[in-house]
Amino acid sequence: MAKTKEALSELSFQLILHSGNARSCAMEAISLQKQGKSSDAQEKLKEAEREFVAAHKIQTALIQAEANGEDFDIPLLLIHAQDHLMTSMTTKELAIEIVELHQKTQKVH
Repeated sequence: MAKTKEALSELSFQLILHSGNARSCAMEAISLQKQGKSSDAQEKLKEAEREFVAAHKIQTALIQAEANGEDFDIPLLLIHAQDHLMTSMTTKELAIEIVELHQKTQKVH
């Protein structure tokens, strides 16, 4: 998989990119739902999920490579990328809940 430090750096940047995109889409979904744009909010949540899946595939491949005996000299950038992924996961999950709450309250009014 990632035999060199450069390869790990590239994967780290991809993790950061997809995780950041997922988090941004999740936050946009909340904003759209607050404006009553339910359909657009749902589309942003789907986009967040697609970005999250792309990031998660990279993470899974790294974990599987290590489990199969590949030895990594873990750079700080990869740790930072993992932090981005975990934050985006939490943000996406919370965004789903917030969008649903806004939908319910907007139906009442």
